[in-house]
This record gives sequence, C-alpha cells and structure tokens, in this order.
Amino acid sequence: MSNHTNSKIPIWVNIVQVILILIMLGQVYMYFFNHQMMADTGVIVEGAPMLNLVYEMGARTFVMVIASIYVIITQDPKQFLVVLLMNIVREGQEMIIDPLYPVLNAPASPTVDFWIHVVIVAIEVLAFITVFRLSRKQ
Repeated sequence: MSNHTNSKIPIWVNIVQVILILIMLGQVYMYFFNHQMMADTGVIVEGAPMLNLVYEMGARTFVMVIASIYVIITQDPKQFLVVLLMNIVREGQEMIIDPLYPVLNAPASPTVDFWIHVVIVAIEVLAFITVFRLSRKQ
C-alpha cells in the first residue's frame, strides 16, 4: 500500500471518488434499511420477488463501495482505473435511465437530471483520463 502523501493520484480525483462513495452508501442504506424512502420514489418494495431485487441492488452497490474504498486506500492508479470505469458506466446508464423513467420525488426535471448526469460523467471521464496518464507513466 502506498502512502497518501506519496500518492500520484491527484487530490481532486480522490475527492470525487469519496463523494461517489458517499452517494453509493446512501443508496445502500436506502436499499437495505429505508424502504419507505424507496416507496416514496414510486418503487414497490412489497413481496419476496421485489425485495429480492432491492436487496440484490443493495448488495451490488455495496460491492462497488468496498472496491472504491479499497482503491482510495491503495492509491494504485491501475486499480483506480477499474473503479473509475465502473463509475462511468454506471452513471452513464443512469444518465439515460433516470430521465426516461423518473422517480416520483425526483428533485429535478428529467432534462435537468440528464444534464446533471452529463456533468458527473464528464468529471468521471476527466478523472479516468488523468489517472490513465499517470498509470502509463509508471
């Protein structure tokens, strides 16, 4: 493991990753413990089949959290690339899905939601390019 003071990963990339971890942790909490919040969005969380899907989403998101925390600790650019790519694909899909199928209590219109995701994906792509360049130098 490398030390954060010796890390070649820029601090802004680490900050972006920490923010994404916090967002995912909020989602994990909602999937596992706050079904009322999910119900408020319009998602039906009753019955074994729906709970199965909800808990699987929670588990998968939690795995992303664990991987993200791991790369924050190791500061290995090549491992960072994997997590950043995972984030780009996930947010890129949400960029299309969220506006097409908005939740009932969405804080923004589908158009605004789309552009918010465009900005998030652009930042993630910039982080990916930055870390990719670092990994090539090693």
